[in-house]
Amino acid sequence: MAVDRDHVLRSAAALLTRKSTATMDEVAKAAGISRATLHRHFAGRDALVRALEALGIAECEAALDAARLDEGPASDAVRRLVRELEPAAGLLAFLYTENQLFEGEEQHEGWTLLDERISALFRRGQLSGEFRIDLTPAWLTEALYGLLASGAWMVQSGKGAPKDFHHMTVELLLGGALRRDEPQRP
Repeated sequence: MAVDRDHVLRSAAALLTRKSTATMDEVAKAAGISRATLHRHFAGRDALVRALEALGIAECEAALDAARLDEGPASDAVRRLVRELEPAAGLLAFLYTENQLFEGEEQHEGWTLLDERISALFRRGQLSGEFRIDLTPAWLTEALYGLLASGAWMVQSGKGAPKDFHHMTVELLLGGALRRDEPQRP
């Protein structure tokens, strides 16, 4: 019987987003395969995490494409982006905590490309006068990632309703990013 690699990755992602410390045995069980079969596809946890990273990057790229970041006001594009990223938020939350993915020279260039695309959206919003200019596009990009991860954790823990994910994430992000008539000073 052939093992569907995509099914294994999605099963692993679903489990690890709920329980980041899950063992390879638990991942195999969640995917409905033996540990030996899992190890034939992924030599260890690091190989599995790297495969999940590639899946997460691909899902983010698809979400950015679907969100049409260059169309309309930047704030509307942010709303579309959060809506498109919502299905991958749990996986992103897990990846966000995997420090080995973001350290050293082996960092996947896909993250840099995603950061550049999202930062360009925030920069466009600043140039159009929609977004504050005292917050850098890089800062706003990281804030978006953090809110997506926090929202996913809230929903997974039962502390937040899935139906509130989009509204809460967008309103908190844009509430801090939108330009006001009067400058905000601490």
